[in-house]
Amino acid sequence: MAWKHRVAAVLFAAAACAHAQTGAQPSVQWTLQVIRDGQQIDSFESTTTVGQAHTDTHHHVVAHGVGCLNQPGGDIDLSRTLTVSPTQANATVVTLAIDAQETLEENDPQQTPQGCGLPPQPRQVNASHPGLSVPAGEWVTWQIVEKDPSLAYRVRAGLAPSSSSGQ
Repeated sequence: MAWKHRVAAVLFAAAACAHAQTGAQPSVQWTLQVIRDGQQIDSFESTTTVGQAHTDTHHHVVAHGVGCLNQPGGDIDLSRTLTVSPTQANATVVTLAIDAQETLEENDPQQTPQGCGLPPQPRQVNASHPGLSVPAGEWVTWQIVEKDPSLAYRVRAGLAPSSSSGQ
């Protein structure tokens, strides 16, 4: 009878281990490309566990010539902060919550009445998508700003390969 108890204990331990493994949240590998007027200008990527968030900020400082003598003007920090959080994931689809804050410039610089150059004006863009559905391995486009300039995010995501070292 003792062997039956040992077998039951082994089966119970195996079932508990399997339950613990299925209870763990999967990790998602994702890439987000920033597309301005049809051209990729930036990209973000990470591996993030479902239910966690990954925030990253990129800075691009630009300087413009201003005035009729095209003298250097003040620098403008065109920052971009993204927070990406996988909310659900399986082998066929990943759902991502995305929050974005961008500072971008208008396409056309302004001029004074005398025709002297003024720098493009920066503008703040805030966008949030509570559940972007991304089929595994495919690119999905989320249009942020329609024009002047157009701004879109191209996103690809899928389950991250399992790793014994953990992430």
